Amino acid sequence: MARPPHLCSCGKIVAHGVRCTCQAKQDRERKARFDLTRPSARERGYNNEWQKARAEYLRHHPICRCGAPAQCVDHIQPHKGNQRLFWNRANWQPLCLPCHNRHKQREERAKA
Repeated sequence: MARPPHLCSCGKIVAHGVRCTCQAKQDRERKARFDLTRPSARERGYNNEWQKARAEYLRHHPICRCGAPAQCVDHIQPHKGNQRLFWNRANWQPLCLPCHNRHKQREERAKA
């Protein structure tokens, strides 16, 4: 059974499960504002040393928790600039991109 559409705060009627274009625009603008204040990846510690450590870790831990090939190394607990936590391998986990992105999106939604 299909669920009924809903009324967006802008006044448009939107199908169930679909985001209004005004909401998508607001999200893009919010993310752009955040990106202006965010340090670059290199400034956050993701430099050549990290790339080497990441590659080595993925060689030893090639499988994501879902069973797919791992493509990135995720910090289980966000390090937020804490270098001890950043380099603590017990805080690393191998993830495929879909799992990584899903995990990070969940964290972002929790912050909002």
